Amino acid sequence: MRNPTGCAPRSNDAPVLKSASPPDKNALIPASEVLQRLHDEAPPDHFTLGWLVGGLHRRAFGVVLLLLAVVAVAPGVSIVAGLLMMVPAFQMIKGQRAPVFPRRIVAHPFPTPHLAAVVQRAVPLLRYLERFIHPRWRTPFEPTKRLVGVVVLILSAAMVFSPIPFSNVVPALVLALTALAYLEEDGVLLSIALIAAFIVLALASAAVWETVRGAEWIGRIW
Repeated sequence: MRNPTGCAPRSNDAPVLKSASPPDKNALIPASEVLQRLHDEAPPDHFTLGWLVGGLHRRAFGVVLLLLAVVAVAPGVSIVAGLLMMVPAFQMIKGQRAPVFPRRIVAHPFPTPHLAAVVQRAVPLLRYLERFIHPRWRTPFEPTKRLVGVVVLILSAAMVFSPIPFSNVVPALVLALTALAYLEEDGVLLSIALIAAFIVLALASAAVWETVRGAEWIGRIW
């Protein structure tokens, strides 16, 4: 029997289409995708830290630290990268929402190919690591940010002021691991990174102490 509208009545077993739910704005975007977007949206010739930080919002600290840590692996620029990392580290400890650099640094143009080179090296490795890294043991955002700031500050200082050649490599890698764990909100990886940071600082302190003792011994001979 047809209804008055002329349409056949719908069976109780007929499937009902559901409207697609809107994407979750708070969903965590993998760090590799964030970096890839930066690469794709970067200006053709030059970029500034102001542009870099402006589009990252809450994740600005993690992305800036990750990029600087990757750059700091190279011996020639490790001191500059370490000094720059101290700025957001202080601000994370203070609880600021996003990193703020001096105006001259914010407006200074950097060659886009340099950013592209760093991202192109980092993204494939991040995509591989993200198979095993995901949000676990989530911790309160603000206390975690301050803790990461303290670790970054101490490791950056150790990397900048260590007198031993090539001593920047291991701290830079631990800094990159810490920044990645913070970005991915992976409490397990962050715990591993903090343990690694403690070991690196202990070894660096022992190395500095032995260097000082060696200098004193040489001074006594002369």
